Amino acid sequence: MSLDWEYFFSLFTMASFYKACVTVVILSTLSWILGLGLGFVVACAKMSTSRWMNIPAGVFIWFFRSVPLLVVLVFVYNLPQLFPSTGPYLGVAFISGLVSLVITEAAYMAEIHRSGLLSVAKGQREAGHALNIGFLGIQRLIIIPQAIRISMPALINEYVTVIKLSSLVSTISLVEILQVGQRLYSQNFLVMETLLAVAVYYVAIVTIFGSVLQWVEKKLDVPSRKPETLTDSKCAELRKQATAIPMRENVDTKGLPPALNLKKIRKQFGDHEVLKQIDMQIKIGEVVSIIGPSGSGKTTLIRTINLLESLNGGEVVLFGEDFIKGGQKPNSKTVRQGLQRIGMVFQSFNLFPHKTALENIMLAPRYHGKPQDKEVNRNQALYLLDRVGLLAHADKYPHQLSGGQQQRVAIARTLALSPDIILFDEPTSALDPEMVGEVLKVIQDLAKEGMTLVIVTHEMDFALSVSDRVVMMEHGVVQADASPAEITNANSETPDLLRAKQFMGIES
Repeated sequence: MSLDWEYFFSLFTMASFYKACVTVVILSTLSWILGLGLGFVVACAKMSTSRWMNIPAGVFIWFFRSVPLLVVLVFVYNLPQLFPSTGPYLGVAFISGLVSLVITEAAYMAEIHRSGLLSVAKGQREAGHALNIGFLGIQRLIIIPQAIRISMPALINEYVTVIKLSSLVSTISLVEILQVGQRLYSQNFLVMETLLAVAVYYVAIVTIFGSVLQWVEKKLDVPSRKPETLTDSKCAELRKQATAIPMRENVDTKGLPPALNLKKIRKQFGDHEVLKQIDMQIKIGEVVSIIGPSGSGKTTLIRTINLLESLNGGEVVLFGEDFIKGGQKPNSKTVRQGLQRIGMVFQSFNLFPHKTALENIMLAPRYHGKPQDKEVNRNQALYLLDRVGLLAHADKYPHQLSGGQQQRVAIARTLALSPDIILFDEPTSALDPEMVGEVLKVIQDLAKEGMTLVIVTHEMDFALSVSDRVVMMEHGVVQADASPAEITNANSETPDLLRAKQFMGIES
């Protein structure tokens, strides 16, 4: 038995097949887009800490991944028998098919979204928080773009699955490709030729629209982009456009309250008390280095200052005004205003990988509307990049920069909001030795300009050279708090300072 090729090729000139193709494309695309949105909402609900949200979301995913689509289709299409008011809507085969595909696909897409959201590093959220970007802003500008890029291959695969599943909608009498084919071979009995043509139509749809989505995926694939170092002439041109950002004016600090006043700070994780009644004052324009062995509570202390860690007790007073109190729910307005005055540079940089160096610096000011003009924002970002010696790398993505370059971009990003205080969490510990110097030079320049700096560091020579005070922590308490000179000259009569001197490796 041979195939009737003349009949086979004639099937590609039939208007009914092309109308069915349009129906499949519209149904599949709408189902995918709506399922994408609903799936994201369900994924967020499942990741919520509220049982009222994560349990229903989990049940939704479990149920609709377990029930066959065919069962859902028949049930939804016949739902008007139970609820007559739904008849004008669910009685329409296209709408019933769309609803069934959306709720079924949402269950699968929720898990795809969840895997994408979980793969975004915690530090990305913390960086957004440190830049005083709200929850929704962090999701929209930082988390979702990264999660979508990670999830895109699986989402494209799900689109292909939706196209193939649309063939089941023929069971509720929607005229789609398979049903057109079934009607034909039931009349002429040329089953093989007809089904082969049906397969070709499906392959064509998957190929065309799959290629479009793969093009989108490629556009989102930041790691595949090639680094571009700007030429000297281009840098000179950009330097002319660069605009200095408004900086804090030098003021007479006599009689002014300290920039930071930490009172009886307590923090514990479970039964382990990490910070034990910490008292510390940091004056305006003062540079304080915090040192100590690993696990002494240094990083936890500065993370409580900008609410990356909540307090169990004590309070943080910012420029003489109440900011955070342990055991009390923070006032959102007070926190927002306070965070605008505090910048933070992280140990692991936490640059946004889907943004260029220039875009990383522009993001927070643009979000806060400071300045409102996008061109001014860009020119100020260019100035900051030039200030840290990276203007030639403006268009590079974080993965295309060395560790030292990334950290300098992170410092420039923090400076973009003109903070009054900058917290540094071991800014050089993740760097190779030869890259440490370039980062420390930037910090030294900030110290010379009178910026209030709090630096957690293991660089002892740097701490001695740049600091007004060195604070040593051990076992969750402050063991020593003195100037570099006092620590250098410590002896047996000052045992606390002598311990710090020994820790810093200063020879007597």
